[in-house]
Amino acid sequence: MVKLIRPAVVLFDWHATLVDTLDAMYHAVDDMLPDFHRLGLMDRMVAPEDSKTVEDARLVSYVREFARLHPKVKADRKISRTDIFEVLFGDNQEAKQVAHKAFNHHYRSHYGTVKAFEPRVRDVLNGLRGLGIQVGVITNRDREFFEHELAAVEGTGWSHLFDVDVCGDDTPLRKPHPDQLLLAVQKLDYPPDPSVWYVGDSTTDVIAAKRAGLTSVFFNGAQWDQGWLNKIFPGTHKHPDKPDVVVNDFSEFWALVLACEVGPP
Repeated sequence: MVKLIRPAVVLFDWHATLVDTLDAMYHAVDDMLPDFHRLGLMDRMVAPEDSKTVEDARLVSYVREFARLHPKVKADRKISRTDIFEVLFGDNQEAKQVAHKAFNHHYRSHYGTVKAFEPRVRDVLNGLRGLGIQVGVITNRDREFFEHELAAVEGTGWSHLFDVDVCGDDTPLRKPHPDQLLLAVQKLDYPPDPSVWYVGDSTTDVIAAKRAGLTSVFFNGAQWDQGWLNKIFPGTHKHPDKPDVVVNDFSEFWALVLACEVGPP
């Protein structure tokens, strides 16, 4: 693990990090996948040999054959919509943009219910602000969905807990590109450097943080074991990006912040 300093800014992913939007995403993805035939996306998926892992190749093959997610993927509830698109389309940005648009169409039928991912999330957000740390949220959700969800958390909403937020439709490219993170620090008038932490639960979050020059904190809320973490972050020439640190829950995250020294590394 690299030596960390206490952050001046902490940016968080939204779904499966700060909040749980329950099964809405999976319902929308399943509704969307049959549209891939009409949208010409089936033929734009990555070839099996280009998949990062054997499991990724199986996911692509299953979607291509059945136009739905494997039941185990939905039962596990451990992979994000953005990571699904990364697995299916790799670096094909045009295909991912078409898929995101199709997803949004179906997500409108399912979204609305949202709860804190852990009971103490609000306490941690307030605690960070009490330490003088600026706090933001970065989400691939479009703003129409995010603002509704932000206002619905715990019945009273969390809008007052953030100094900045950036949504998927606020920049030309979504995570794993760094555009959203760079826009967030720009809005805070703060440089993109390792004193800015980005906390997220997906490989795309880690890639975005590293490309932006920020400290990447992987939030392992899915409780992946070390073997699987090594597989999804292989550190190879083709897939070099690895998190600077991994935390399994918000208690670990808070302890990490408090343990870090204030000042330059």
